[in-house]
Amino acid sequence: MTRVFISKDMASLALGADAVAQAFAEAGCEVVRTGSHGLFAIEPLVEVETDEGRVAYGPVGPDDVAAVLDGSHGTRIGAIGDHPFFARQQRFTFARCGVTDPLSLADYAAHGGWKGLEAAIGLSSQDVVDAVKASGLRGRGGAGFPTGIKWQTVLDTPADEKFIVCNADEGDSGTFADRMLMEGDPYCLIEGMAIAGHAVGAGHGYIYIRSEYPFAIEAMREAIARSAGKIAPFTLEVRVGAGAYVCGEETALLDSIEGKRGQVRAKPPLPAIEGLWGKPTVINNVLSLAAVSFILAEGAQAYADVGFGRSRGTMPIQIAGNVRNGGLYEVGFGVTLGELVNEIGGGTASGRPVRAVQVGGPLGAYFPPSMFHLPFDYEAFTQAGGLIGHAGITVFDDSVDMAHMARFAMEFCAVESCGKCTPCRIGSTRGVELIDRIVAKAPRAAGVLETMPQIRNASRSARTHDQEVELLRDLCDTMKHGSLCALGGFTPYPVLSALDHFPEDFGGGNALPEAAE
Repeated sequence: MTRVFISKDMASLALGADAVAQAFAEAGCEVVRTGSHGLFAIEPLVEVETDEGRVAYGPVGPDDVAAVLDGSHGTRIGAIGDHPFFARQQRFTFARCGVTDPLSLADYAAHGGWKGLEAAIGLSSQDVVDAVKASGLRGRGGAGFPTGIKWQTVLDTPADEKFIVCNADEGDSGTFADRMLMEGDPYCLIEGMAIAGHAVGAGHGYIYIRSEYPFAIEAMREAIARSAGKIAPFTLEVRVGAGAYVCGEETALLDSIEGKRGQVRAKPPLPAIEGLWGKPTVINNVLSLAAVSFILAEGAQAYADVGFGRSRGTMPIQIAGNVRNGGLYEVGFGVTLGELVNEIGGGTASGRPVRAVQVGGPLGAYFPPSMFHLPFDYEAFTQAGGLIGHAGITVFDDSVDMAHMARFAMEFCAVESCGKCTPCRIGSTRGVELIDRIVAKAPRAAGVLETMPQIRNASRSARTHDQEVELLRDLCDTMKHGSLCALGGFTPYPVLSALDHFPEDFGGGNALPEAAE
């Protein structure tokens, strides 16, 4: 009986993978459902097991079964690793995605699974934390904070109970790496969380998954049940979010797990000292915890040897938007933005010139092609006025209106704000109004209060276009430095970068200098 491998990743299902799998099953094939390799342009992808190894074809439809099985189908790829999209990748975290049956314990063990946990159990808690520190692993959820330092804080904080929390509330537009890993290699995340539990002395963990990921929720719950004996005495459970973007912020996420309305907490105290139910808590992103499995299995140095500057290891980069080759590309830090967009991504799907790319989700900065020399590196992006975030890249062609995109950022913040702090709650609403006036070239006239003699610092006449733009920059400065969390604090990135690089879309000729820090 011929064995074929077909993805059951959510994106693959949306492209018809279930119908293809059924057609091969009806043709008498043994169908193994896997995760996705990560290039959606070739989904549904079918790999046929042969004496020479797996031979890939894609995209494939239900009517293509005979041609695939006799080797005559026109979309023959050969070994998937030879495809240009995969040939340069360095897959540490996603090595098993697309290869194994996600829920098969035997498959996971046969492909290197549990080696990290076995190595960790043979070490002291401090030795495990030291290994994570030595690897140079930084938080993959957006902040880029050194993971080992966070773990050290939890380890050093005395308490009768500690927790591990995985932030799988992947709410950024253009990101899907967390979902792909949970659907395609759930035991990798479970192993990483069990290692974290051993490292800091935590006995229980929570995986907080957004409700929009039903297949990931199902996969994680089933994987937890099947692996319970392997990770004991550590225990895990899934908690499902209710759709609030702000619950991706770690303290709002903790409130949500506790059954409260998701609102950002003031710091200090840090969650590492007083987190879930007031106990020391490790909160890490899916990709951070999954990387720990590789680090303990292969050694900290193997991870640290890859990367660029202070950004060590690999980053699963998600390429989306108006792009020819959308998908997940895992590679060591240092690849340039231009390589990711033009060479790996293949340029725009529309065939029009690239005008801008947004890096870091809806709160990330926009970069024009003149900045495509930037290496993918935390410090390089910070110096350029941006952030890596969760490593989502959204591509736009030359038909995009950047003033509209800046307005979207402010509107998104206004809708998703938890309302706790004024700069975010009020500033985002005023930002939408301000951008509307700038684009309409209809500056706000002086109000009744502003014309009163006792209001000495108010303008007596309508603001000019340039004054409105300057006011928008001042508003962004207030939000950036006065907001309680990154939702309000990062919203200025897309707005200011659009103003800086695309002033013509706001009705101006040249960008104004940025407001003083």
